Amino acid sequence: MDKRKEANLRVKNSITQTVLRLLDKKSISEITVSEIIREAGVARASFYRNYATKESVITTLIGDILEDYRKNMESDGDAFYTYENVHMSFVYFDRYKKQFLDLHRFGFGSILLEMLNQFHEEVAGTMLHKSIERYKLYIYMGSLYNTVLVWLQNGKKESVEEITDIFYENCVFRGEK
Repeated sequence: MDKRKEANLRVKNSITQTVLRLLDKKSISEITVSEIIREAGVARASFYRNYATKESVITTLIGDILEDYRKNMESDGDAFYTYENVHMSFVYFDRYKKQFLDLHRFGFGSILLEMLNQFHEEVAGTMLHKSIERYKLYIYMGSLYNTVLVWLQNGKKESVEEITDIFYENCVFRGEK
């Protein structure tokens, strides 16, 4: 990676970490861009080169995590419900535990869930608006989101493998009636 890209990644990381730190003290509406750039130690131009708004810091963080996941998952949309992808989902939520719990705690749970839904729709490909597959998609993502939330909030008493087994046995579609 060239030095400019590395420097920009450091700027983005500094801004993201600053926003998450500030959210620990106050709501997003109370945070100013001036405060973010001052505490992150970056220029205003650097902020706006990477983000349109302070809220876009959050959506970019979520999007970056989802893009990393996409690069590592089985590529076939039909394969989304495989054991391997369910397992990888729990691995990623475990890897990003702090960010996930912080976003939920800071009131961004609905944005996170909506972005997960959109991601899943993109991976699943084109489907009819009234297709039964859309319901399956939302059942799956809602179940996954809530299972992960409770698992992480309870301190991950089950291993990634154990929670994957529980989820897969109870929530993944195994065939049509």
